[in-house]
Amino acid sequence: MRGLLLCCLVALATSQSVRYDLSLNPKKTYEYKYEGVVNFGLGMPNLAESGVRITCKVKIAGVSAQTFLLQVSDLVFEEFNGFPGKNGFNASPKLSQRISTQLVKPFMFDYAGGHISDIRSAAEISDTVVNIIRGILGFFQVTVKTTQRIYELEEVGIHGKCQSNYATEENVETKDMTITQVVDVTNCKERAAIYRGMATAVLDEVAKQRGESVISTVRYVYTVKPTAEGGLITRAHGLERQHFSPFNVKGGSFKMQATKEMVLLSVSDTARAVTFGPMESKGNLVYKFVNAEVNMPIIMQNLQDPVPKAVELIKQLAEANKYQIDSATTEDAIKLYQLLRVIPYEGLDAMWKQFAGNEEHRRWFLDMVVEVNDARILKFMESRFQAGDVSASEALQALTLAINHLQAIPELVEMAKMFLNMPFSKSNTFLWHTVVLSYGSLVYKHCAYYTPCPISAVQPLLDMALESLKNRNEADMIIALKALGNAGHPGSIKTIMRFLPGVAANPVDLPPRVLSAAVQSMRLIAARDPHSVQDITMSLFLQKSLPTELRMLAFMILFDTKPPLALVSTVTAHLHEEKDLHVVSFAYTYLRSFARSHTPDNHFLSTACNVAVKILAPKFGRLSYHYSKAMRMDWFNDDFLIGTASEVFMLRSATNIFPTEIMMKGKFYFIGRILQLLELGISAEGLKELFSGSIPGFKGDLGLNDIQAIFSVLQNWEILPHDRPVLSAHLRASGQEWFFADFNKDFIHNIIKAVSPSAGKESPLWAAFENLQKGVSWHRTKPFLIFEVRYFQATTLGLPLEISKYYESINGITVNAKAAVNPPLTEYLGQLLTSEISLETDGFIGFTKDFWVFHGINTELFQCGSELKSKMPLAIPWKFTANINVREKKFELDFPPCKKEFELSSVRSNVYAVSRNIEDPALAKMTPIMPNADSNNEVVRMDPTIVRPESDQMLTPNTWHPRSKMCAESNIYGTGVCVESELRREYYHEEYPLYYFLGYSHMALTVVPAQAIKAVDKIHFEVNAGPSRHPLSARQLLETLRRLSKEATQRVRLSSDSASSVSGSHSSHHDSIMEGWDQTPEAVFNIKAFAMSGNQKPEGYDAAIYYTPEANIENAQLIVSQVGEDTNWKMCVDTIVDGHADAKAHIRWGAECQSYEMSMRGATVHLPGSKPTLKAKVHWTRIPETMAEIGRRIENYVPGMAFLLGFSQQHERNAKQEVSVSVVAASADSVDVKIKFPEYTVYGQSLPVPVPPASFLGIQQDIRNTTIDSVGQA
Repeated sequence: MRGLLLCCLVALATSQSVRYDLSLNPKKTYEYKYEGVVNFGLGMPNLAESGVRITCKVKIAGVSAQTFLLQVSDLVFEEFNGFPGKNGFNASPKLSQRISTQLVKPFMFDYAGGHISDIRSAAEISDTVVNIIRGILGFFQVTVKTTQRIYELEEVGIHGKCQSNYATEENVETKDMTITQVVDVTNCKERAAIYRGMATAVLDEVAKQRGESVISTVRYVYTVKPTAEGGLITRAHGLERQHFSPFNVKGGSFKMQATKEMVLLSVSDTARAVTFGPMESKGNLVYKFVNAEVNMPIIMQNLQDPVPKAVELIKQLAEANKYQIDSATTEDAIKLYQLLRVIPYEGLDAMWKQFAGNEEHRRWFLDMVVEVNDARILKFMESRFQAGDVSASEALQALTLAINHLQAIPELVEMAKMFLNMPFSKSNTFLWHTVVLSYGSLVYKHCAYYTPCPISAVQPLLDMALESLKNRNEADMIIALKALGNAGHPGSIKTIMRFLPGVAANPVDLPPRVLSAAVQSMRLIAARDPHSVQDITMSLFLQKSLPTELRMLAFMILFDTKPPLALVSTVTAHLHEEKDLHVVSFAYTYLRSFARSHTPDNHFLSTACNVAVKILAPKFGRLSYHYSKAMRMDWFNDDFLIGTASEVFMLRSATNIFPTEIMMKGKFYFIGRILQLLELGISAEGLKELFSGSIPGFKGDLGLNDIQAIFSVLQNWEILPHDRPVLSAHLRASGQEWFFADFNKDFIHNIIKAVSPSAGKESPLWAAFENLQKGVSWHRTKPFLIFEVRYFQATTLGLPLEISKYYESINGITVNAKAAVNPPLTEYLGQLLTSEISLETDGFIGFTKDFWVFHGINTELFQCGSELKSKMPLAIPWKFTANINVREKKFELDFPPCKKEFELSSVRSNVYAVSRNIEDPALAKMTPIMPNADSNNEVVRMDPTIVRPESDQMLTPNTWHPRSKMCAESNIYGTGVCVESELRREYYHEEYPLYYFLGYSHMALTVVPAQAIKAVDKIHFEVNAGPSRHPLSARQLLETLRRLSKEATQRVRLSSDSASSVSGSHSSHHDSIMEGWDQTPEAVFNIKAFAMSGNQKPEGYDAAIYYTPEANIENAQLIVSQVGEDTNWKMCVDTIVDGHADAKAHIRWGAECQSYEMSMRGATVHLPGSKPTLKAKVHWTRIPETMAEIGRRIENYVPGMAFLLGFSQQHERNAKQEVSVSVVAASADSVDVKIKFPEYTVYGQSLPVPVPPASFLGIQQDIRNTTIDSVGQA
């Protein structure tokens, strides 16, 4: 018994002497073998991938109880670029040597309880190399608990402070413990990730619930051997996966897989003390990002001695693009951006001094240097403002882009304040506007990254607003409020309230323009402090004494806050009792538009609006088009996580027939963010006074009489006050207002005076014509980095993963022109109306846009990943001679014949597996990700080697490779147009959306020479708007058209009841015309397009338009004749518009207009007791086979598309050779549609429409002078 007890005690003591919690013995040296691999691709067979592999040996020795030294040896760096299973890793000895020179130096770290705390190294060791060490040391950051099998912890790792989930399992035989750790790298509190370039794109949390564009997972598996000193890691494995798609990852994704493995080789006693030099702290285990702004992922170049390289690149770009855009050089602009970002301020200043005297180089430098997005650009712009050596226009353009692309960090925001106080900023009105608005935009981006946003950032704008309010300076109040609107700082609410009536503590009596600016200044605060904005805007909306337009603006801002159902219900209740029909109409149409919204951000709001519309529809659902309106159309696709929205707002008041304010907005939804594209607003506050009363002679049908009545009122514009703008306009992009302008009475007067026929030599147009007669040559090139969107994330290897999108454009225009005026100008501009003007000109207008998407590893030493690269050039050259005779209303153009092929526009894109390293930047590899994707010997510029695998045998049945080329050539003019396309795809049915876009794509539109009937000397166009004789007798022409149109009318009937009356009136109409026309008729418009060949008879076409109105019928005929030898081809078109509700067209063409024939008719019908109806019908007697084939294809295509759009189909025999459409206003916001084809009918009921049929109803009622009773109902 005693022996048994003794054995138990010994066993217990032994079990207690070994531990699993991780520890390193300071008296021992541990040697591990380490391997880290990362690769990028699509994870599908037969597709190219790229990657890198790092292998080395790691020795860890103790310095003290909790301090250890790490040394790396036998480092090998390898690159992979090719096809798995066919290609392998290739060593990069130069880069291996470069990294080894730093890695062989010792690194020190503190280690206790399984946690790394402080990493130290020599000062000269780069952060990139230290990050690789972090990736190795990450294996030792493990928390071991023996009392729990499964546990969760929040701990610091290379990805930041993240949640870790542990699971442990002990091997009974070996006593080794297997620890599995899964790290949630998506929801870290202190995440090692950076976003750049997305500050103005609003987050859309609801969209993110529908799908993600990036998903990352990290897992570690450790084998821990228990020892008396603590647990010892004998083997460790890490796996990190990331799925990325520009759309929804559910529909296919780029894939990153990073693996690392560490195996214990030996443990030995430390023979002697380790020696090391001075070291400095490099921080803890969390990844530290290196100069990300400089390391651009889509290029790699030697950045040493950058100034001469940048100077030479600017000269090369200016020379290559001096007449037209050279698409082959546009990517060099990205190289130049990178070089400029590493040049110190002194170098930038020296470049300015070198380029300032050369106009072309000066423009290129100013356009490019704005992408230096740190303190250097602010200092550079400060120097220019102080020296005054840039024009106001140059300063405006440069500062706009510089501030827009500036890093929004606190130091730079503080530094940018200086422009608000510089005298040069106020030297020009538009420059001052730009300075103030740009600073507000910078504050907005600053607040997007720093929460809560300090009030000090927006304080200069608050001070400006209060000072302007104190001085009652209208212009200063408006610019300050617009800048506060750009800033969107919640702390500015109290200041804005001081400008708003019924909200401010003191009574407010400010001009309408100031009140409008104050309300709109809350548009971006609505998302950041919705409750405060809801309180203010609701108060304004309910103040019925306020101007109608102001209440509608408040309503718009209120709904920008995405109000809850309860608040929408409150608004609905008040609307039900509202007396102002303009407010009601605007609010109702706004609610109805949002009730139909499909975008994720309106998911909950649309439900609330839908309820409101159902409550309000019976009372307000049929208000006419005369009232204020809001319209919105949108769509969203969950597979792509992409959508768009368009909004139009027309604000009127009871005293005005026309809108006093119109606003148009566009939005783009993508991968969980909302980007406000463009917003244009036009306010006619000044014109409001002119149209405040009734307009004499205005009927409301917007016909010729109405236009004349409006013009008569506008002629009285000079009675308007001088201090109030007639028109105002603003332009916003990405939610930020960048431009606004007021057009006052004096401005309009100066414009009218300058273009008046009585203007003399004092007019700027006079000087322009004088210069034009001497000959002018004008050229501008504008490079522009449209966006640079970047996302950085640490990986388990200590390498930075980057997802970036670059969109760059180089735009150019060249104009060479010389004019002659006969007789020449002597006294006033009106002489041009009696002179003949000739003009010779040539030039170019176009652009090239380059677009990249990069997903991969990006360091200053190497890059690897997947890269989509697209190029879109547009080039429109011209050369022609023009002759203009205003008195005779004659205009002539002569073009030279097409002698060589040229490309008008094209799109070319491909996806590559890329590998670059700094030791051999010129030998970068770009392998098309799909085999043979670079078909037709596609050349990828940049010097990199293009890997062309012999992959025909590797193609799978899923390969899709359509190619086509279609040309339309004219043997008359010797010119043709060709459209060619080629696509190569490999698709996978389970993951399809992404694969629509991956692979080689090429589409081009080209102009080509063609074989002409005769040698073409020139192509002559002539337009004659004066009366001209046509060589066909009037009686023959009109008799033919009358007979043909009468026959067509008999065939095309909208209803049997009205057919006879319509036919009769039509016939009598032509008879009455025939009675008075026996002479040759005069064409009101004549167009000729001839190919001229010396003295020979021209070939081409001659078109004449005849207009013969009669009573309430508008009648016009078009005769197109082919001119040339042995040709009698003609086209005859007769159109009739009867009143406002009936239109007909009869078309015949071929030999003497006899070969083919078709007729069309459309009408609006609204009889008492019936619903408004729009009907249309197309009937054909004889048509060419090509048209018939197209018709058959459409007829086969419609049923499937109709089904997708919610239509039903019914097989029935309808009239042959005829298609008819009927649209009936079913309700206030829906229509019934029926389309009849010869073999079947498709129909849809209660289809929602963006423009309510009630508007159409209102038009019909106004025409008939009917009254609207109740609240606008018919």
